[in-house]
Amino acid sequence: MSASLKVALLQLKGYPSKQESIANAIVHIRLAKDRGARLIILPECFNSPYSVSEFGRNAEAIPQGDTSQALAKVAAELGIYLVGGSYPEKEGTKLYNTCPVFGPQGQLLCKYRKMHLFDMDIPGKCTFRESSVLTPGEGLATFTIDSLKIGLGICWDKRFAELTACYRQLGCDMMIFPSAFDPYTGPLHWDLLGRARALDNQMFVALVSPARDPTTEYVAYGYTLLCDPWGRVLCRAKEEQEMLIADIDLSMCEQIKGQIPVLSQKRADVYELKLKKC
Repeated sequence: MSASLKVALLQLKGYPSKQESIANAIVHIRLAKDRGARLIILPECFNSPYSVSEFGRNAEAIPQGDTSQALAKVAAELGIYLVGGSYPEKEGTKLYNTCPVFGPQGQLLCKYRKMHLFDMDIPGKCTFRESSVLTPGEGLATFTIDSLKIGLGICWDKRFAELTACYRQLGCDMMIFPSAFDPYTGPLHWDLLGRARALDNQMFVALVSPARDPTTEYVAYGYTLLCDPWGRVLCRAKEEQEMLIADIDLSMCEQIKGQIPVLSQKRADVYELKLKKC
């Protein structure tokens, strides 16, 4: 495994139209490449308003749709690994919240469909029900850069510690969660969840949010961040559109697993985590 990997986390502003959102993403992908990023990550639902009434209108097939084609083209042009945040996917009569990954030749490396749908009701604070229009995904998705294996989740998925632990069992040393968190639970849980998933599994964890826009139906929290395997926050955005660039030390995972060997000391004779499908 090479010693380090330069990663860009793009906290992008939302736009009313899909084409404006795609164009904005392409501009910032190019800027990230100019700054040396090899892995570039977009936020959740970056090409559509985060609204159950908008998902169907903006949904497309992956990788045949306009968004996928634009991302594949720029990934091939720049020779980068591009995590397409997430956007609404349509397959037959079903809608999914899907994260695709495109490789340096523009190929679709994998796609992950949000497994745990965001159904939350805190009266007067935040009410949302993804399951009213979306179908949950049924499997995990990974891709590799050199010897680094990376797992995918989307926002609400990070609250389920077992999911990230399953990715750890698959040999992942990094998790990416495009995440449009809400501004009520954000101050309470955002950093905590990112750091906890990183610390528990001794891996890098990226949480990539849209920029905050208080005029929209659903307001994203912002504060995109990257955590290291010690559970430390390496970098954090604020609320506006912002790009984070970080060099991650890939040797850190093995060092920490040797120094604090909790992963090898689990009592499989007493308890067990079982992955049923991948």
